[in-house]
Amino acid sequence: MMNYEVTVYTTNSAFAATFNNVYIKLVGSEGESNRSSLNSVNGSLALIKGEAAHFTVSCPESLGTLFLIELDKQNFLVFQDSWYPSKVEVKSAEGDKYCFPVHRWITDREVHRFREGKAVKVFEETHSLAKYAREQELIGRKKDYCWKELKEGLPHCIEETDPLSLPSEVTFSFTKDTEFLWTAADGEVDMYLTGLDKRNEPWTDFDAFDQVFRSKMTDISEYVKEQWREDELFAYQYLNGVNPIMIRCCKVLPENFSVTDDMVFLHGQGSLTEEMESGNIFLCDYKRLDGVRANTINGKKQYLMAPLVLLHKREDKLMPIAIQLKQTPADDNPIFFPTDSEYDWLMAKIFVRSADFQEHELNVHLLRTHLLAEVFAVSLLRNVPMVHPLYKLLVPHTRYTLQINILARLFLISEKGVFTEFASSGGEAMFTIMRRSLSSMTYKSLCIPDDIEERGVRDIPNYYYKDDGLKLWDIIFKFVEGVLSYYYETDDLVVKDSELQDWIQDIFVHGFLSQEKTEIPQKFSTVAELIKFVTMVIFTCSCQHSAVNSGQYDYGAWMPNTPISLQLPPPTTKGTKDHILMQTLPDINTTVKGLSTMWLLSKESSDFVRLGQYPEKYFTEDFPINQIKGFQRELHLLSVAIKIRNDKLRLPYTYLDPANFENSVAI
Repeated sequence: MMNYEVTVYTTNSAFAATFNNVYIKLVGSEGESNRSSLNSVNGSLALIKGEAAHFTVSCPESLGTLFLIELDKQNFLVFQDSWYPSKVEVKSAEGDKYCFPVHRWITDREVHRFREGKAVKVFEETHSLAKYAREQELIGRKKDYCWKELKEGLPHCIEETDPLSLPSEVTFSFTKDTEFLWTAADGEVDMYLTGLDKRNEPWTDFDAFDQVFRSKMTDISEYVKEQWREDELFAYQYLNGVNPIMIRCCKVLPENFSVTDDMVFLHGQGSLTEEMESGNIFLCDYKRLDGVRANTINGKKQYLMAPLVLLHKREDKLMPIAIQLKQTPADDNPIFFPTDSEYDWLMAKIFVRSADFQEHELNVHLLRTHLLAEVFAVSLLRNVPMVHPLYKLLVPHTRYTLQINILARLFLISEKGVFTEFASSGGEAMFTIMRRSLSSMTYKSLCIPDDIEERGVRDIPNYYYKDDGLKLWDIIFKFVEGVLSYYYETDDLVVKDSELQDWIQDIFVHGFLSQEKTEIPQKFSTVAELIKFVTMVIFTCSCQHSAVNSGQYDYGAWMPNTPISLQLPPPTTKGTKDHILMQTLPDINTTVKGLSTMWLLSKESSDFVRLGQYPEKYFTEDFPINQIKGFQRELHLLSVAIKIRNDKLRLPYTYLDPANFENSVAI
């Protein structure tokens, strides 16, 4: 008789334990065991959260090399519960040790198969049952994770429209669910108690708004409140605010932006041509917003411009020097300058900041992180089985993404969603903007080294998004290169991996709608291509999302700095008055809806898993485990360096400190 020592680990999460009857079957190269009940002195009560339970499975002869287990859970009397095992370890009679990662909820009475932890590519499978288990896993995944067209011209999304219909393996934990609801309620309660969410009238002065703002301040939001009128902060946000990818070097002025030397350099003290040749002039062009139909809020037409902004690098500072609020030059479309009256220049900047809010939320945040992360996740789940090295590498970077995106579609961009009802680009305009964004998106723009080079912004000083982002890209690239080069020693192995090729093809078709001009790979021909693409995926789902998400409340809590909408048209002549400015800003209820939403979207939960931490251990081989340890060391060193730098800054940049953000798009 051959005895196999089986240890079952139940994860330390709320409601992870089971009182049901659990059964196991061991499968090896020389045979398989009988289906055995996991009974001990404590019976099934041994399977409690955070604990390891020990059992013995006996077989008449050796099963050879173990490569698969089968688990099923049957009702105790009529009671069916859920169980979350993290892994199963088995020690054979010969002394060999095997680890079977599980890391998922088992909620039904079906048989679930889990492979031994060593990563296996599809063309390496030799045993017929291993091949069958692999095929059946993907057949089931394709049923569970189906594509759906959200809107024509946008990336496809998962078919489910209700978080409760998602497979349990991708849903929020109980902790995340509870805290998310509490944060949402906390963001609304002050507004509800004061009745501000019902007041659809303009603010009368900044003091009134300040009373709301002070209920939930951060250090940065307080700084923004004090400095929002200043040109230095206006320009700084293009570098280190929530939209740090808008700015680009300007070598030739656009034909529709007729700025001359005399307009921006007093008394002949400079030359635009010379400054452009020296790389000191930068442009932010919101042309994607041109011509879209603005929303109607509280029965009032709103206004959304497509401005052009010119900035000048002077020594170590960036400063705005000209703003045109509409794309088409005209007599009623003046160019504004810092030398204009206080309220003319401030009004121009407010229209720019409102346009930046729309561009940021729809393109930079929603499309380029949330929707793309969902595409990467669904394609992974449909095409790559758990035993594949790519799955083990990427699945932690998909955590909670599907549920958070379903919630966004339900509560932000649905017909009655907050963004739809209260943003100037709400309604059909937001889909128009995202279609334009996707049609002009490129692979290079998703890879920060290429993007920085293409925008010509490598030499801008105090551009902490760039500095930290490039370092993070290099650290992630080194980690991905180490892991994938271990499994793919030659380009031929990449080419022959059909699951890998299915993954990238699904992304090209469903994420980028088969648009070749994006230069997104349609297939992988080399190890180098694979490494770069996977680096981009991890960077997008973790670093880039944090850079464009985490500061929303910091920079948006003081509404005049980031108006969600504007309700008077832009000035057609100069001579703006104070009362016109106040009437232009969004109504009280619009403001508080935007404020509470940004509060929700900026709050992490306590089950936060920061970049590089992998509590669910999918890899079991020494080499990738050592690569993970090296990855964590590099991230820690970068975090320390960022903290040291930030200690010296008046306005610290924390959004790309790897200690501060998650592996995945989880909020």
